[in-house]
Amino acid sequence: MGGLSIQELLSEKEAGLDLELLAGERGLGNLVQVPRIQKPGLALAGYTVNLHRDRIQVLGSTELTYLTHLPVERAVAHLRQLCSLNISCFIITKGQTPPDYLIREAEAHHTPLLRTHHQSSTFISLITRFLEERLLPSTTVHGVLVDVLGVGVLLLGKSGIGKSECALDLVLRGHRLVADDVVKVRMKLPAVLFGEGMDLLHYHMEIRGLGIINIKHLFGVAAIRERKKIDLAIELVEWEDDREYDRLGLEEEKYPLLGLEIPFLKIPVRPGRNTTTIVEVAARNQLLKEMGYHSALEFQDALEKRMAETARLHAHLIIGDNLE
Repeated sequence: MGGLSIQELLSEKEAGLDLELLAGERGLGNLVQVPRIQKPGLALAGYTVNLHRDRIQVLGSTELTYLTHLPVERAVAHLRQLCSLNISCFIITKGQTPPDYLIREAEAHHTPLLRTHHQSSTFISLITRFLEERLLPSTTVHGVLVDVLGVGVLLLGKSGIGKSECALDLVLRGHRLVADDVVKVRMKLPAVLFGEGMDLLHYHMEIRGLGIINIKHLFGVAAIRERKKIDLAIELVEWEDDREYDRLGLEEEKYPLLGLEIPFLKIPVRPGRNTTTIVEVAARNQLLKEMGYHSALEFQDALEKRMAETARLHAHLIIGDNLE
C-alpha cells in the first residue's frame, strides 16, 4: 500500500506546515497512509487498543501537560509501549519543548519526533488538507499534455505518431506546453485530474531529428504551464482506409483514468491532414460542450425536425388527394 513518507512531509515547503525534526531521524522512511490524524490522549495513559499506527500522532498542550504530571517512570513506560507499536510519527504543536524522555524514546524506537509552531487546530486543518490531496491516487501516462485555450488536452498514441510535433505546433500558435512524453497524473478533490511534467523532463520536448529542446528557453515562460486540469483526451491513430470513422460526432467516448472518465476522441492521422488544427478545433468544441452547446446534437435535432415536417406535409398531401 502506498503512502507519504515522513521525509517527504518534512521536506514539504509549499503547504506551510513549518516542521522541524527533533529526534528519530532513522524513521523518516515511515509512511503515512491515511489523511486523518490522531491525538493519542488515551494511548499516553496506557490504553492503545484504538491507536492507529498509520496516522500522524499530534501532541498538543493537553498531551504534553499530562505527560509532565505523570511520574517519570510511568510516563516512560507508556511512551515505550506507544513507540513499540511502530507508529508513523509524533508532531508537537505550538513550538513546545518536549520532555527529555520523549526525545530519548523516539530516538531509541526510530520514531520521528517533529515540531511545528502552529496552534493544534491550525496545524490539524493544514495537515489534513495537505494529506487529502497528496494521498489521492496518481499515475503516469505516456503522452503529451497541452493547455489549448484553457482546455487541458492529453495527446495519446504510439511512439512516433506525431504527438510532440503536434504539441510544438500548438505552442507556435500561442498555446502552452504542460508535459511531454511522460505526464504525471494526480487526482484532486472533489473528482478532477491534474497533469504535470516529471521533474527532470519539465519544459523539455523531444523532436525526432532535432533532439531535446527546452520550450521555456525557446519561447519564454508564456509557452509553458506547471500543471493543468485534464479536460479532454485525444488519441492519434494511423489512418486505415478500410475502417469507418465517426463523421457526425454523436458517439461520445470516455477515457478511463484513475477511476474517472474524461471525454475521449480518436483522430486518424494521414499526410495532408492538419492534425494541429483538428486538435485546436476539438478543444474549442469541448469548451462549447461544457457551456451546454453540442453542435452534433443540434444538427441531429434540426435534421429530425426537418424530416418530421417533410413527412407531415407528405402525409397531408396523400390524405388530401384521397379525400378528393
